[in-house]
Amino acid sequence: MAKLKRYSLVLLLLLLAFAGYVEIVNRNSIKMTYRQKLLKAVYPALMWWTKITGKNTKTASNEKAVPLVPFYNLKSTLGTGQEYDFSQLKGKKVLIVNTASDCGYTNQYDDLQKLHEQYKDKLVILGFPANDFAEQEKGNDEAIAQFCKLNFGVTFPLMKKSVVIKSEQQNPIFKWLTDSTRNGWNQKAPSWNFSKYLINEDGTLTNYFDPAVSPLSDEVKKSIEKN
Repeated sequence: MAKLKRYSLVLLLLLLAFAGYVEIVNRNSIKMTYRQKLLKAVYPALMWWTKITGKNTKTASNEKAVPLVPFYNLKSTLGTGQEYDFSQLKGKKVLIVNTASDCGYTNQYDDLQKLHEQYKDKLVILGFPANDFAEQEKGNDEAIAQFCKLNFGVTFPLMKKSVVIKSEQQNPIFKWLTDSTRNGWNQKAPSWNFSKYLINEDGTLTNYFDPAVSPLSDEVKKSIEKN
């Protein structure tokens, strides 16, 4: 009985310590649910675990493929409803990411913003919010934009919430990214929220990175810096 009480006390102290850690990590968070605060707090542990297990860490590349449908012919819609013509992206590298606000990888919004600031002269990051994986993006476009701005300082473009997995409703941009008869080689659809696709300055899809590959990883940065 005494041992049980000691174990219970230790468990209680650990829970209190963890709750305190969550609050410290989220001291600057605004209008976050407790789930979102919890996910933000455990993000470093999640990334460490994925490195050990190799889960969601796949990559693919092909720098010699020729797109059969020009990337610069594509258009999308911003979360504000404004049309976004991809012809304006000529001469820049482009990183396209499907995003969500209630995911274990949501803290990558912060990493993506840092990447955006570091490579702002040569890279354009485009976020595509989607509710496809475990319904982890239930908010509307206005709520998504506010969440990203207040909590992660996001200034890169966020597109209108859409479907990114392969289906009849799939966003046209992701149809291009995941169809080899359009992009020239890749069939890989997003495996989860925060899958990443890199397009080079000529409009060629060159890289795919799984969600657990950090936007600030050497692998991603080297691909961006490659001429």
